[in-house]
Amino acid sequence: MDVDVFPTSTAPTVVVMTESHGMAPEEVERLVTFPIESAVNGAAGVRRVRSSSATGFSLIWVEFEWGTPIPLARQTVTEKIGTIASSLPSGVSEPVLAPQSSIMGEIMLVALTGDSVDRMELRTLAEWQLRPRLQSVPGVANVIVIGGLNKQYQIQADPLRMKRYGITAERTAARV
Repeated sequence: MDVDVFPTSTAPTVVVMTESHGMAPEEVERLVTFPIESAVNGAAGVRRVRSSSATGFSLIWVEFEWGTPIPLARQTVTEKIGTIASSLPSGVSEPVLAPQSSIMGEIMLVALTGDSVDRMELRTLAEWQLRPRLQSVPGVANVIVIGGLNKQYQIQADPLRMKRYGITAERTAARV
């Protein structure tokens, strides 16, 4: 007979994470968390749904009946989320399922701040330096960066200079 040193102490659970940049916790709850909860509530095998809404982020725990295979639970949640994802407000990222992990795992929220660094630079540091280092730590399932300002590169065409060099917008678009 197999003996498990650390037997499962919770029912199969799927965690849904959704970023909603710039929204206050109350807006996240009303416009993001509640619609997702409503979509997964009552799905086959779901026994309990819990959630937490924070500034710009929604976490939902969908707990299934004992014995439900995790792949089936994840598929059920994915299908239910698919029915409402397009109705979420603009600017809200598509809901994603957290990596499969046990209750022994933990979701940790870490804030990166600085007096002499702006929010865009902090976001860039978090995405390109901190995130890869944290993901290389054994046992870390996933690292998601939220908040801050995303760095963007924009090319702004100067119509007069383009005309001088014989470049048309159609020719430029065809190359891209």
